Amino acid sequence: MEERTCCFTGHREIPQSHLPALQKKLEETIRELVSQGFTRFEAGGALGFDTLAESTVLSLQKEFPEIQLVLVLPYLQQAKSWKMQDLVRYKEILRQVGEENIFYVSQSYHRGCMQQRNRRLVDDSELCVAYCTQATGGTAYTVQYAEKKGVEVRNLADTL
Repeated sequence: MEERTCCFTGHREIPQSHLPALQKKLEETIRELVSQGFTRFEAGGALGFDTLAESTVLSLQKEFPEIQLVLVLPYLQQAKSWKMQDLVRYKEILRQVGEENIFYVSQSYHRGCMQQRNRRLVDDSELCVAYCTQATGGTAYTVQYAEKKGVEVRNLADTL
């Protein structure tokens, strides 16, 4: 049976008022995708929606041991200037994912490495689950890229 892959893209900033409904909708969506045979979930390791999606997949692995989380990161030191609480959470996600499921687009930062990461996420996937509330920026670019490539997009912001 062929592995089905879903990627996540979303904003770093999530309004506190959206968070409970977004968390609930994200978990419902992942559960539905698992029931449809999706077993590989890819995320970009950014703050905000990526972290929320990663944490949700990891928590659901207890119930669905067949699913895996794969991180496609833009470069090795992406978290070097993050706040301590975000860094601690990030390192815990990396630990739980394991080295074999972490891929780096570049060893060091360069202009365009974030877009390369976003394209890689989409290119690997048949479905993109998004939290996109703006028409510009990295998340909007990724959603537009997915649509252009014929990858189905489910924008959870439309359901809140």
